[in-house]
Amino acid sequence: MRSGLSESQADADALRQFERWFEDAVRAGLPLPNAMTLATASAAGKPSARIVLLKGIERESFVFYTNYRSRKGRELDANGAACLVFMWSELERQIRIEGRVEKVSAADSDAYFATRPLGARLSAWASAQSERVQDRPVLEQALEDAKRRHGEKPPRPPQWGGYRVIPDEIEFWQGRADRLHDRLLYTRSGGGWRIERLAP
Repeated sequence: MRSGLSESQADADALRQFERWFEDAVRAGLPLPNAMTLATASAAGKPSARIVLLKGIERESFVFYTNYRSRKGRELDANGAACLVFMWSELERQIRIEGRVEKVSAADSDAYFATRPLGARLSAWASAQSERVQDRPVLEQALEDAKRRHGEKPPRPPQWGGYRVIPDEIEFWQGRADRLHDRLLYTRSGGGWRIERLAP
């Protein structure tokens, strides 16, 4: 197996340890190393999950962007906790992050929205994400309507913006031989992190 993860090797700070492993994934040339599973739950506890893209680590939190009226947005409003999972199978590594969620500021959402390709900005206006649609031509017509209304400089729709996941726990999983994997769990403790080993 490719590597191990010992307490002596691991950074004392969970965010720095994440950045180390993320840089390894980027250097390894993995496709979409920032792709992560986002798991949410409704107010009644019904879970759902999907893949979203990490857009940054800011203020010790993991940031992504979406439609606030989408299923995930509605669930995050109803139950402000989430779990993120990164899986880099080529490196035999997985990271699981659990924490509370809050929206990023409108100014931050505006700034990020302005960096998106024009088509993606127009699609944010055209798509009522997660709602049922009769057929594809309905979506294509909505995109044409958005082009006519907003032209080359569409503003950020009020229903679109960012969330940050503020971690309480981060688990680092490193594959090992004989399924005797390394699992280190970081839990927030005071101003720092407590590190514990979990059985595989």
